[in-house]
Amino acid sequence: MSAWSDPDTLPIPVWVVEDNEFLRDTIQELLDQAPRLKCTLAVASCEEAIAALGSQAAPAVVLMDLGFPGMSGQAGVERILQLAPSVLIIVLTVHDDHRSIFDALCAGAIGYLLKPATPDQIVEAIFTAVAGGSPMNAVIARKVLAQFSKPDGSAGRYGLTEREREILQLAVEGCTKRQIAARLTLSPHTVDTHLRHIYERLQVRSRSGAVAKAVRERLV
Repeated sequence: MSAWSDPDTLPIPVWVVEDNEFLRDTIQELLDQAPRLKCTLAVASCEEAIAALGSQAAPAVVLMDLGFPGMSGQAGVERILQLAPSVLIIVLTVHDDHRSIFDALCAGAIGYLLKPATPDQIVEAIFTAVAGGSPMNAVIARKVLAQFSKPDGSAGRYGLTEREREILQLAVEGCTKRQIAARLTLSPHTVDTHLRHIYERLQVRSRSGAVAKAVRERLV
């Protein structure tokens, strides 16, 4: 089914994929009580979320864990985005190791939060994602930033132009599209075009995937 794509349409539909029943119910209640948000599906597995995409409209945002008995969260992220590329996926998990973080981001997750995130952090992350940002728990952000080092020349093999590297650097620093446009005196549309080219060159599906690859391979 087609995904939600109108930022002016309220409430914003959110799905929750979480196998802990108590936590799943708690997050669903939180979303339904938050202004401008609505939990339209809450399921216990990636398989259930993927099946639902065949019978109902995809949401704006999916909040999902990584550890499941069946299909893994990373595989779930990849499959959901294959079926509904415009969905914004935010990981909400206890896994804080580097591999889990970068695998999820490279799979296409737009943000990464650690449990137990507060209700305010969860709600803020959803609105940040819809506004074009990449929400991350502070601990996760520090782990990502800790991977920084001087460029090692790897960017050359991807054919990134100087402008694309400038934009990628600002994206890694957490700037939104509008902030990047203001910093480089470009229009948001031009920045968006450059970002699409960056995704194509790096063979990723999202901004967070590009950021994760840039950090892991020291492209900026």
